[in-house]
Amino acid sequence: MRQLPFSYAFRNLGRSRVRLAASLFGSALVVLLVLASGGFVRGMQLTLSQHAGLHENVMILGAGSEEGVERSQIDASIEGIAAASVPGLEERAGVVYASPEIHAALPVRASRESSESLPAVMRGVRPVALLVHPEVEIVEGRSPRNGHDELMVGLLAATRLGVPDERLAIGQSLWFDDRAWTVVGRFAAPNTVMNAEIWLPLTDLQIATNRESSLSCVIVTLDSAAFADVDLFAKSRLDLEISAVREDDYYSSIAAFYAPIRVMILVTAALIASGGLLGGLNTMYAAFAARVREVGMLQALGYTRLAIVVNLSEESVFAAACGALIGVAAGLLLLDGLAVRFSMGAFAITLDAPVVLAGLLGGLGVGLVGAIPPAVRCLRLPITEALKSY
Repeated sequence: MRQLPFSYAFRNLGRSRVRLAASLFGSALVVLLVLASGGFVRGMQLTLSQHAGLHENVMILGAGSEEGVERSQIDASIEGIAAASVPGLEERAGVVYASPEIHAALPVRASRESSESLPAVMRGVRPVALLVHPEVEIVEGRSPRNGHDELMVGLLAATRLGVPDERLAIGQSLWFDDRAWTVVGRFAAPNTVMNAEIWLPLTDLQIATNRESSLSCVIVTLDSAAFADVDLFAKSRLDLEISAVREDDYYSSIAAFYAPIRVMILVTAALIASGGLLGGLNTMYAAFAARVREVGMLQALGYTRLAIVVNLSEESVFAAACGALIGVAAGLLLLDGLAVRFSMGAFAITLDAPVVLAGLLGGLGVGLVGAIPPAVRCLRLPITEALKSY
């Protein structure tokens, strides 16, 4: 089969700037939609699944509260009991990796005069929490001191509160429990819900929430011990009314809860992308309808219909590929890392390699699917009729 040279398809792109711009825009728009939906789902998935960190953590919760740590209440003495009863926990310099914590969703205000309540996710911790959660890194300032009304915020805490990022800079303050709390540190915990939390000393949060004798959970890090050891401890101490659950399993169950939302987002994006694809088909139909005479001349010169379809597809796919690259560049510039708020805190839209690949394939699909049907339609005309067309 005699093939048309690729240079012919390439030169045809410049014959109509309007057609070229429409092709580029349609492909770039479809790619942006794929990146937005894929990055949203990917960011939420990573946030709710990457909690194993550098160690294997086990959460000791109140019995019956395995699906919501905020509802859990256990006795404050369980930290010491668990550390002494479960051999094989991680230990360094005499410090056992057992972190007593309080998790609470509390309303805060920007100032005393402000009447607007901001939804904050708070975690009361002790310094050992930085050992148990090695993914947490203080990037600015320091840890809050006990009894000084100080707190430390995650990099996405401002998104969770719905305020500008500079509102939670070092030295700024938030108002709750009838007093001002000063921001003394900022931390990063990428791809975890902790990145949108506010941390403060455990004792201070116990007083603020009137929970001096209770905790939400105790998180322990395993070394030579296994999960079965912690689970046996929880089941053997019926008087404590506790249960044990792997930290990654806990967040995996939350991710399963949000699965319908992810499906709804993907379906919505697919429907919108289908609309963009149909718009691209209309553009290609209009473009090829004006080239019926050209197609007839190519057939008269001896080129087969298959060779013409291949050449027109090359032209369309090349234009779509350029549009896809524009869409990916725009997505990486505008969408990657964009913070999104949800009930568990906040997460960042993540445009990693699989998401970018899906976007590029979507853009190429627009070019391929958009070229073949109108090309076949044009080629159905007899050569004599095609040469008479205007």
